[in-house]
Amino acid sequence: MLHKTRGIVFKTTDYGENSVIVQVFTEKFGLQSYLINGVKKPKAKISRNMLQPLHLLDMVVYHKANGSIQRIAELKVAPLLQTIPYDVIKSSIAIFLNEVLYKAVKQQTADEHLFDFVFNSIEWLDHQTEGLVNFHLFFLLRLTRYLGFYPDKYPAVGDAEFFDMKNGTFTPYKPATLYLSPPHTQNFNRLLTSSFETLPDLKLANDERRFLLYKILEYYTLHVEGFGNIRSHEVLEEVLS
Repeated sequence: MLHKTRGIVFKTTDYGENSVIVQVFTEKFGLQSYLINGVKKPKAKISRNMLQPLHLLDMVVYHKANGSIQRIAELKVAPLLQTIPYDVIKSSIAIFLNEVLYKAVKQQTADEHLFDFVFNSIEWLDHQTEGLVNFHLFFLLRLTRYLGFYPDKYPAVGDAEFFDMKNGTFTPYKPATLYLSPPHTQNFNRLLTSSFETLPDLKLANDERRFLLYKILEYYTLHVEGFGNIRSHEVLEEVLS
């Protein structure tokens, strides 16, 4: 049966001489693998260039419940990314976010709220000209809301100077295990309370940005099974410094 769905490219792997298997996070079916034949041929209807990481797609697909490999009837890049592929900062951010998403998003069922968040975030990044240096930190924290371990709200009253990374809570007492302490706790909360509109106004020193990224990735490791090491953040840090 044919279905229309939007999609976000996560990973493309060569399969045979002219084919690929592309993993796409779809609006209707969650993460799915699609076999596409002939993508490397000169007149291919679907080219390898259309399947770059985080490209946004309109698709018509054949879907079989419990099928491990699905098929695509039609595919077009929509909307077409205007700046991410050509801007070194944006492309470095996209490569990093793609690696995180590939490791963190596993579900093969629809999650329209998560899909909309990722889709709209990519569009925002593509159009934005300010506030880019902290976007990856902001995105990672917002993503935890959809993955099930979003931090508890920072207390309005009391000296909650520490953030307990295991339990995802702010606390006035130093936790026994992994935690954030001042001034990092306050900057962490500034990221949590930011929005797309206010992000350009958020100022963090390069060293603080690196430290917070390291701790946020550590937070993911605690809460996402099999998350492992992220490698692309080192390139990103060099580009943003």
